[in-house]
Amino acid sequence: MKPGSRIYIAGHRGLVGSAIRRSCCARGFTRLIVRDREQLDLRVAQAVDAFFTAEHPEYVFLAAATVGGIHVNNSRPADFVRDNLLIATNVIDAAWRHGARKLLFLGSSCIYPKLAPQPLREEYLLTGALEPTNEWYAIAKLAGLKMCQAYRRQYGFDAITLLPSNLYGPGDNFDLETSHVLPALLRKIDAARAAGEERVMLWGTGTPRREFLFVDDLAEACLFLMEHYSDERPINVGSGEDLTIRELAELIAEVVGFTGRFETDPSRPDGTPRKVLDVSRLAGLGWRARVDLRSGIRLTYDWYRNSLGRRLQAQETAGVRSTAATSAVASPDPEALAHRVTRPS
Repeated sequence: MKPGSRIYIAGHRGLVGSAIRRSCCARGFTRLIVRDREQLDLRVAQAVDAFFTAEHPEYVFLAAATVGGIHVNNSRPADFVRDNLLIATNVIDAAWRHGARKLLFLGSSCIYPKLAPQPLREEYLLTGALEPTNEWYAIAKLAGLKMCQAYRRQYGFDAITLLPSNLYGPGDNFDLETSHVLPALLRKIDAARAAGEERVMLWGTGTPRREFLFVDDLAEACLFLMEHYSDERPINVGSGEDLTIRELAELIAEVVGFTGRFETDPSRPDGTPRKVLDVSRLAGLGWRARVDLRSGIRLTYDWYRNSLGRRLQAQETAGVRSTAATSAVASPDPEALAHRVTRPS
């Protein structure tokens, strides 16, 4: 990519998309193309085709998706499979038909089989059953990955797929009904600290192991791979390190200043027992994550307290935790963010 390249960031107001946009700006890319959901519904093929006809982007970062944690995946399975299938199909096809030079599709580590060997290597994809609590999202992401492979094989379209680990950070979704584990825990633990509570309940047993990646690290990896990787094989992007959910809660408590205890609720689902990526292929290309988990949580917590926490707490204190409060937490304005990040479950 050159400074004058026309670059389309699909999902630029999401956590990953906004981080990619920041990284592009920092590197001097000036011809960035973005559209809000209200301006362009990626689920509508005719609208996507009209957009590509008008804009002709050379490079496409496909970071748009319907996402959420275990609870919302279970409660909205049709939304998750339909929306993500439509987004992937429409954007990948239009990018190829309108002559884009390259497309980067963002998958997820949750598309690996539930009981695949650990750490997860790229060749383990499609070798076993998926985790039931997020299979709808995973099926759609697997379809997008296969579509990239198919368009490369049949048409020579340079489409690549990245599989990031759980993402998190400033600008994350902190809504307790729809968020992933790290932001949900951060919000719950901070609320318990502020209220002087002595305990916080953890969903499930607290024993599943997860890997987390600061979203700005992912954004840097996206630009690096857009410029240095061209292969139909998906590639893992992560830190290569994991910890249990209880250990994560304890680390957040140290950062937040919560001194109470944690209890578990085994009646709630745990999800996949362990999920950590083998990132040896990416390391072999010369890229490694730079932000350690404690530092990333501190950056996320500082942003949360300064940007969202005060607004949410004021609304809840006033008894108006309504759609306004929820949207403020779930969909912060990326234009107002000084720093950003993401996460999955």
